[in-house]
Amino acid sequence: MNLQGKVWKFGNDVDTDIIIAARYLNSSDPVELAKHCMEDGDPTFASKVGSGDIMLAGKNFGCGSSREHAPIAIKAAGVSCVVAKSFARIFYRNSFNIGLPIFECAEAIDEINEGDVITVNVETGAITNQTTGKTYQAVPIPDFMRKIIDAGGLISYVKGRVNQDV
Repeated sequence: MNLQGKVWKFGNDVDTDIIIAARYLNSSDPVELAKHCMEDGDPTFASKVGSGDIMLAGKNFGCGSSREHAPIAIKAAGVSCVVAKSFARIFYRNSFNIGLPIFECAEAIDEINEGDVITVNVETGAITNQTTGKTYQAVPIPDFMRKIIDAGGLISYVKGRVNQDV
């Protein structure tokens, strides 16, 4: 499966309060959270991002609190995946839990520009910049975690497994 979209680029140490500010945590509605995604980093992000677009970021993306609201807001805003130099571990796990594919690839972050269009191959981790033609290799998602992504998240995956066993 390939994901293709326009790139939105952010820096290092983007914490969960930047992704979704604490003042919006009284809601768990994905649609409501999407309206405020990245609001404190780029107040216009939610109005500009398109369905299927891709976020790129530096090191330690998603640091801070352990709230699942952050990857939910990103996914609900229409972002198809996030590519970063590295992720905070709890954000990494929360992303897979809610079905948001994420990839680590430092070289791509250094060379791809905001506004470029890229394609990410979910199976292999290959990232191709359609704007420049250059390809990068991200760390591939392990098979068992890709099954969680394909199911739409951990809860859907477990429900599917339980139904198979019945």
